[in-house]
Amino acid sequence: MDFTNLLATEVQTFINQNIDSDINRLLLKRSSFPNVTIQEIVQQIKGRKVAQRKFPFLLNENIIFPPNLNLEQASSQSTAEYKAKDIKGKSFLDLTSGFGIDAFFLSQNFEEVTLVEQNPELIKIVEHNWKTLNRKADFINQNLEEFLESLGQAANDDFRKFDVVYLDPARRDQNNKKKFLLEDLSPNLLEIEEQLHSISDKIIVKLSPLIDISYLVSELQNINEIKIIAVRNEVKELVLIIENKPSTVNQQPTTISCINLESDEPEFSFYINEEKTATSEFSESLDFLYIPNNSMLKAGAFNIISKKFGLKKLHPNTHFYTSEHKLDNFPGRILQVEKIDGKDLKKNDQFNIISKNYPLKPDEIKKKYKLKDGGKRYLIFTQSINGKEILRSV
Repeated sequence: MDFTNLLATEVQTFINQNIDSDINRLLLKRSSFPNVTIQEIVQQIKGRKVAQRKFPFLLNENIIFPPNLNLEQASSQSTAEYKAKDIKGKSFLDLTSGFGIDAFFLSQNFEEVTLVEQNPELIKIVEHNWKTLNRKADFINQNLEEFLESLGQAANDDFRKFDVVYLDPARRDQNNKKKFLLEDLSPNLLEIEEQLHSISDKIIVKLSPLIDISYLVSELQNINEIKIIAVRNEVKELVLIIENKPSTVNQQPTTISCINLESDEPEFSFYINEEKTATSEFSESLDFLYIPNNSMLKAGAFNIISKKFGLKKLHPNTHFYTSEHKLDNFPGRILQVEKIDGKDLKKNDQFNIISKNYPLKPDEIKKKYKLKDGGKRYLIFTQSINGKEILRSV
């Protein structure tokens, strides 16, 4: 693939000048450049707009962006940087390179880097971008299964071993339908698990945030840690750290780590069996209400929160917590609250409405009490062990 025409100075100038232009209008125009189509130009504009919010490190001159699907599937810069923390070694292998965002950051502390990608155009784009950014690697255009087979046939044992292997299995079938079970992903982790362990003692796997954690632990061996990564309270991905340890080593239970990036909230970790044995104390709402972030809720850390932070839970089915005195460094939102009666609410009062374990949804609450949405105050409709409660932030 030759990017010469697309990288011509006049073409790049046009792209930069039209970053904020109406894409649909541009597509109706004819390209001003004989060797570059308007579709190619628009794709680069789209790519730069995605990079502005998702991976700003690529907002450099002469960077090439792939089709939309590859941009959507790529990790964000913030999640990639987080995954790269404390990851280092001599040799790194990414078996599903894609647009190479994760690989770019994960591989930064390695001497030898290998990227495998079956899409020939995509791997050429990644190779070009990495060279533009002065990052070296071996770029291999090959099917993952074929590459693993070639490693198995190699006579040199040093070549067959990597300090870290990373992969992000495809989660859509040929009809673009989302898949969540391990056996439905491409590659099927259950089928290649032994092969992966034969070439590395540390495997990092990125998975959908919707996949069930207990299912993962029951299906895969040697999961050392499951990282639940959220960005501004939206869970983006689950990352498995799988370590191939000798059977003589006493293995700790799987650690669950809850992370909410681009926030001031602390990271929270616990052993998966701690939640099974922990119990909660229950109480009606007190002076402070604690709402766990979504990475904590995804982890199912419902009872361990009470134990670790010394908080009381409102109700077995209400994942809100309470205390008389404010506890700092909680991984979620902390509100000082007071109980009110629904009769105290006035028409056109403005609140951010939260409804948990309560019969009415926020829209129904707004309609019933004739409230407006928004503002700085919160109104919480929930249930404690004493029954339904309406709480107002102070």
